[in-house]
Amino acid sequence: MRDKIDYSRSRLSVFAAYIRPHRREFAIDMLLSVAVAAVDLVFPLVSRRSMQVLLPQGMFGTFFAVMGIMIAAYLLRAFCMYLVTVIGHRMGTLVEADMRRDVFMHMQELSYSFFDRNRTGVLLARVTNDLFEIVELAHHGPENILTCTLTIVGALVILLTVDPLLSLLLFIMLPLCILFGMRQRMNMQRANREVKKKTGEINAAIESGISGIRTSKAFANEAAEDAKFNIANEAFKKSKVAYYHAMGLFFAGTEATVGLMQTAVITAGGYLIMRGSMDYIDLITFTLYVSIFTAPIRKLMQFMEIYTQGMAGFDRFLELMRTRPEIEDAPDAQELDPGTVRGEIEFDHVSFHYQDGTQVLEDVSTRILPGETFALVGSSGGGKTTMCHLIPRFYDVSAGRVLVDGHDVRSLTQASLRRSIGIIQQDVFLFAGTVMDNIRYGRPDATDAEIVRAARLARIHEDILQMPDGYQSFVGERGVVLSGGQKQRISIARVFLKDPPILILDEATSALDSVTEAQIQESLDELSRGKTCIVIAHRLSTVREADRIAVIEDRHIAEQGTREELLAAGGIYAQLEAAQSLT
Repeated sequence: MRDKIDYSRSRLSVFAAYIRPHRREFAIDMLLSVAVAAVDLVFPLVSRRSMQVLLPQGMFGTFFAVMGIMIAAYLLRAFCMYLVTVIGHRMGTLVEADMRRDVFMHMQELSYSFFDRNRTGVLLARVTNDLFEIVELAHHGPENILTCTLTIVGALVILLTVDPLLSLLLFIMLPLCILFGMRQRMNMQRANREVKKKTGEINAAIESGISGIRTSKAFANEAAEDAKFNIANEAFKKSKVAYYHAMGLFFAGTEATVGLMQTAVITAGGYLIMRGSMDYIDLITFTLYVSIFTAPIRKLMQFMEIYTQGMAGFDRFLELMRTRPEIEDAPDAQELDPGTVRGEIEFDHVSFHYQDGTQVLEDVSTRILPGETFALVGSSGGGKTTMCHLIPRFYDVSAGRVLVDGHDVRSLTQASLRRSIGIIQQDVFLFAGTVMDNIRYGRPDATDAEIVRAARLARIHEDILQMPDGYQSFVGERGVVLSGGQKQRISIARVFLKDPPILILDEATSALDSVTEAQIQESLDELSRGKTCIVIAHRLSTVREADRIAVIEDRHIAEQGTREELLAAGGIYAQLEAAQSLT
């Protein structure tokens, strides 16, 4: 079992926490990388020894034996590089999978308000693009830092033994290279953060355009969608060009610095040979080590692109993981057993406003009795749906209390509270799976027989049997191959399967024709029998049989009572019925 990660800690600590479960692969990757660096460092020393001792003294047999060993060493190095690539990327993929699992599970815990503020495409980019770049960082980061550090330090130590004076020249120039690299890396990182942001926005534009393709075609608004996409695409293009500009300066400056270092060494070495202070063999050896010395510098500089992209993605990952749900269970939250719930609901002086200050409800009080059908009517935007969202605690009240069976919903665990509530909305969401999978969503442990029974109760069983593969028929993206009535009845079957003591029907039939509405109303009547049922409706014909009706107007309950009482009062409800020609 992996330890819980504390995301408030430093980036390095969090990153290390993801590496820790895969430390075996990490250790092997590092050991193999050390072996690769060791072969690179040994070859110039062997070459120098061969030119200074073995060849001048005619030790040809030993020379060829040493060269044979070096050939074997380079073959071993190649095999090590193969293992480093395979094992390192495997470890990176495992880290990516862990992060993707954690970020997906974390998003499942976030509150409704978070998804009100963030677009789907932007969140999708954080779970896909960002994490892919973190994989490259997880693999290449530790490996490159270790091998390059060992190679640079090892080369510098050996260079000091070959010619201290010439080595001093490198020590003078190296800080300039490092300072330039660090400054440009910061510029690249800023530019890459902007790229990440614009990538999320273009993903959101694509997701919106594809999801709404039928609507845009219906209104012949393809040109408008193209224009919206082009705006996002242009912003993305500009951010990407700015990033490549910063990257170009970085690489050009690095190559110039490295080239100057090599030229300076050859120039200074040539001068020392002219003075007789150095021989050709030492200069060749020194030049080989300078190449070994500059190669990891180039590699580190190239790695900066991976680092910049990976850390920008990792920062966005941390930003999301550090986002706390606005609604959390209290430390002493109680479990609500659906089997014992009576279904009494009370709004006790409830007020609610959104984060931007928009007031939706103000000092609302009412009590819904167990088994009662309670209807909410009124103009759009009056707060009817918001009232219902406060019961399963999708949002928390700004003031007052919402109680279920006398328990403040904030004192109950969210999971147990929501298990006791079934919600059927006008806009039905079906997952891209089979009919059976979508009905089973109401209770994942249900048997096939229980699913069929729920479908019969929802009056959808016969329709399912006429589908190409019956219960195994695929419903398409968001149930696109089904009619509105079929989707609605599948959502009702889900709730039949769940069998909660409290029902919320949010405009469940308003988008359907009168014949389909009548069929579904029969299913809903069957479903709500013996349960506390809250019905939101604009079409008043659907609530005429309700035990009580409340009219929500201007953030308050303007009036409530039985239909007969409200009609007799001649108030807002009577005017609504008259407007719909029901009386």
